[in-house]
Amino acid sequence: MSVQIVFVHGIRTSATMWRSQQAFLDARGYAHTAVDLPGHGARIAEDFTLHEALHTIDAAVRDAARRGPVLLVGHSMGGILSLSYTGGGETTPVAGLVAASCTALPVGAGLAAYRWLARAMDSLPDRGRWLSDRVLDATIPPETREDFGAGGYALDAQDIALGSLSALDLAAAVARIRLPLWFVNGQYDQLRRHETLFCSLAPQAELIVVPRTTHLVTAMRPRIFNAVLQLAIATLEKESS
Repeated sequence: MSVQIVFVHGIRTSATMWRSQQAFLDARGYAHTAVDLPGHGARIAEDFTLHEALHTIDAAVRDAARRGPVLLVGHSMGGILSLSYTGGGETTPVAGLVAASCTALPVGAGLAAYRWLARAMDSLPDRGRWLSDRVLDATIPPETREDFGAGGYALDAQDIALGSLSALDLAAAVARIRLPLWFVNGQYDQLRRHETLFCSLAPQAELIVVPRTTHLVTAMRPRIFNAVLQLAIATLEKESS
């Protein structure tokens, strides 16, 4: 049975953010699926709830597990949710996890500052689209530039989703994870703030820090991130052989 990859996107974006990774996997014959969380992408009209977000991940993972060992891959909020799901205390059919740009506990002053910034951007006449586009133009290579916004931006779900993350006991979840785990962070990622803690909670995890890269590591350095995927897939193939 071949490794099955399930992708979970970050806040505001959608399944389209994984296009580069999906093309990489298609070229190598690996099966994959990328979900849209509630309030995002094709489900932008839905309300975001933590319960439905975790249920979405669970449904995709359990469906994929019928065909082979599952590598769960999440970015930012998707990474936080994937960590929480995998280490949530109930047995899940996840065989390995790549958690990108998410080594920060979603609590306290850090979360409050993130929500304040998001609200400030949302209060601009264009809801911050002009500024966001300029940042993406300056940092994302042409090959992946359009992927983050291709499914639309979930601006209405953003604050609700951020607020809901504080209900997660992420530290306890990470400490319960005993399977192959990779933390992938950009050198200048603002969500590296608890990186050392996460690595101590999951000593089996590998930490990969990508130089000269920000939070959007999957799009800024797609070839490096795809190499991490190849490493994770090879690890699960070896364990399942």
